[in-house]
Amino acid sequence: MSTHSLVRDDVQNAPEPSAPSRVTGVAVIALVVDLIGIGMMVYAVKLLRDYNHDNTFSTVVAVILVLASLAPLWPTVQGFVGGAKRARLLGDKQIVAARRAAARGREDAAIGLGYGAATIIVAGLLWLAMTNSGAVADTFLRVDAWKQSFDELIHAFWINVWVAVVSFALVLIFGLILAIMRLLPGRAGAPLRLIATVYCDVFRAIPAIVTVLLVVFGATLAFTFTQTWNIAWLGVVALTLTYSAYVAEVYRAGLASIHPSQSAAARSLGLSYAQTLRAVLVPQAVRRMVPPLMNDFISLQKDTALLSIAAIPEVLTVAKYWESKLYTLAPVTLAALFFIIITIPQARFVDYLINRDASKRAGG
Repeated sequence: MSTHSLVRDDVQNAPEPSAPSRVTGVAVIALVVDLIGIGMMVYAVKLLRDYNHDNTFSTVVAVILVLASLAPLWPTVQGFVGGAKRARLLGDKQIVAARRAAARGREDAAIGLGYGAATIIVAGLLWLAMTNSGAVADTFLRVDAWKQSFDELIHAFWINVWVAVVSFALVLIFGLILAIMRLLPGRAGAPLRLIATVYCDVFRAIPAIVTVLLVVFGATLAFTFTQTWNIAWLGVVALTLTYSAYVAEVYRAGLASIHPSQSAAARSLGLSYAQTLRAVLVPQAVRRMVPPLMNDFISLQKDTALLSIAAIPEVLTVAKYWESKLYTLAPVTLAALFFIIITIPQARFVDYLINRDASKRAGG
């Protein structure tokens, strides 16, 4: 008996295809969310204009924001159109076309819902900033305070930048030494493995702020030759000590991720342990280590703000001076913006490296 004869209509009728899910419910929810977002945005821009005494710039910004809040209505309306088209096609018994129309309508309604929810969030943040007669904006977002403090803050931020760069260059070297010490084979390497392990455990356990205090204030008392140093260099030493422990673990994990057969093959060819590391293991591990190393660099860059506790004139120290002078936290917010501006591109670069590595592993 052929397979064809097993599904004859006189034996078993073909099942009727199910109707596509309704679209109207999602579209209604999206419409409600959109209208709430528009209402909140209108009220938020009113607060914005009141705070700025209805000046021209605030009026232009208000108009742009309100027009942007109306944008989610278009895909929501398209969702309703898709629902109506689905019902019409179902009435004509065009199931496949009805399914396509319903899928498109649900997608449009979901887009309207997502953008409407985003409008609510933006309006809520603006509402929060302008509430209590603009008390939040006066505390954190005073433009006049930014203008007054900008020059000194940007010069102070240069200290954060060069301290981060120099520290990380030293961390890459010292961290690699520690990682190699932790990977030394045999009984001969046991003492160095123990020393490197204790170092990593200790400096990962001590908060960075404590290390900064101990080094900056203690080094000048214990080592008199450091009294002539620029105090920022003591900050470099403190951050290097702390982050070397973390980076050593990154190195160790990257090297350990290389299959043991690579090392065995290199040794069988007559390469020494050092030659195997330099020519075989490290080059292969570098690709895998770059994203976590970049993450550590971003963390180190942010932790340069800890140097403020030692009165090193970096950006946070200067921002705190302007805070006490102007009685507003706006200069501190500006310092935070500097870190955001320099950090976000690096974070996106890390994401790019991770995605590229994943694509290569998947053979894409």
